[in-house]
Amino acid sequence: MHGALTVSVPTIGRLRFVIETTSNVPQLEDPLALEQQVCFALAVASRNVIGVYRPILEPLGLTHPQYLVMLALWQHQPLSVRRLSDMLQLEPATLSPLVKRLEAAGLLRREREPGNERALALTLTEKGRQLREEALKVPPAVVSRLGMSIPELMDLHRVLTRVIAATQPGGS
Repeated sequence: MHGALTVSVPTIGRLRFVIETTSNVPQLEDPLALEQQVCFALAVASRNVIGVYRPILEPLGLTHPQYLVMLALWQHQPLSVRRLSDMLQLEPATLSPLVKRLEAAGLLRREREPGNERALALTLTEKGRQLREEALKVPPAVVSRLGMSIPELMDLHRVLTRVIAATQPGGS
């Protein structure tokens, strides 16, 4: 399949160029080379970035998944377990032990939602709200450890958000 490009040049008149539409797509020597795989790069980057968070979160008494729960609650409390599950894209069975550990640490409470005895609402305790002040140190520490600029990280976030959207059911 060919695409056509028409260019006007005043001294020459109209020139017509036919360009292969696939000519802009680089061909890989080995499409199965490990280092060429997006899945490999994402998996390694994910493990490594979470590893950067580990020592930064340790003084807060949080694991990375617990930190994500706390971020959601600091922004949106109260939250139903179902809504938190949707936000974090975690199954309720995966989320439940995280919530129980955070409750045991005194950072949140699970309460029945008014009007719906089957649903649990999560709210922060005073200790959980106070932890937010300490957590404000986490993002700058991560940025420093990664050695990347804020614009680079924002660009990366935009690209990853597109990847997430594309991999969701009904994504493009």
